[in-house]
Amino acid sequence: MPSPSSASPQAAITSVGHYLPETRLTNGDLEEMVETSDEWIRTRTGIQERRILGDDSKATAFMATAAAQEALDSRGIEPDAVDLIVVATVTPDMLFPATACLVQDNLGASNAWGFDLSAACSGFIYALTTGAQFIETGQAETVLVIGADKMSSIVDYTDRTTCILFGDAAGAVVLEADEEAGLHDAVHHVDGEHSELLRMRGGGSLNPPTHETVDAHMHYLQQEGRQVFKLAVNRMANVCREVLDRNGLDAAGVDYLVPHQANQRIIDATAKQLGLSSEQVMVNIDRYGNTTAATIPLCLYDWEDELERGDDLIVTAFGGGLTWGAGHLTWAYG
Repeated sequence: MPSPSSASPQAAITSVGHYLPETRLTNGDLEEMVETSDEWIRTRTGIQERRILGDDSKATAFMATAAAQEALDSRGIEPDAVDLIVVATVTPDMLFPATACLVQDNLGASNAWGFDLSAACSGFIYALTTGAQFIETGQAETVLVIGADKMSSIVDYTDRTTCILFGDAAGAVVLEADEEAGLHDAVHHVDGEHSELLRMRGGGSLNPPTHETVDAHMHYLQQEGRQVFKLAVNRMANVCREVLDRNGLDAAGVDYLVPHQANQRIIDATAKQLGLSSEQVMVNIDRYGNTTAATIPLCLYDWEDELERGDDLIVTAFGGGLTWGAGHLTWAYG
């Protein structure tokens, strides 16, 4: 995104919705599944429980639809008024059609078009920036941006280094034009050189499903946790500084940092580098774990009643790809 300008209307978040499965997977449950402990998980990740979509007949599109419907209902918008649906996910119901197409049909959004965006844990802020472009250029009046992932479908529950981290959820926001509030600026980066640090090797055209790929656990998420930790902290902090500098802000001018909920220690270290207090940082990883593309909209939903029009927010994320980014937005309601 070019340097911030006030020449055109901003794309503002005007409503938030969410979906959380009812089933809770606690640290105590994981103690029965792998060699780990509640204390070990809490001290290293901050997570106490995560939600799991236990119904095998339902997947990402189901959760995305529920979150989107709640966001529309909260704003009083009929589905046929939606112009565009952007879904950020790494766990689509199937390789094609896109999850956005399934959501469009589920909602009855007869006038909308849409597409999926794959940027792992950075997916929501990438999708937010993408959706905002259509508002700012006048090509759309109402955009649904959804982050949704059924991570339990790609987590190896015999691998204690990854199965403790992830949960299932969806979050959605409605974007509409606003002359003052909205997404003012965003900066994004990718680094394919380190793609092997966080990936799922199987299922694509390079390693299509075979007995061999299944036996090799290639259809599960894999990550190098220690290396990812260091890169996540430094790169999220640096990209937040880029956004702050471009917008003439400092730590005192930020009402809330809305970070991707990957690990409590990553969140704390990033906030410390930026000079932010704990009161300025949204955190709900203890209740939901890492829900990948859904973490940021889930935070916005949980803090919706606390937010007021004019609040300055910095959203930031880091994920597989490697991908990372940050954005500055002003809250539009409350």
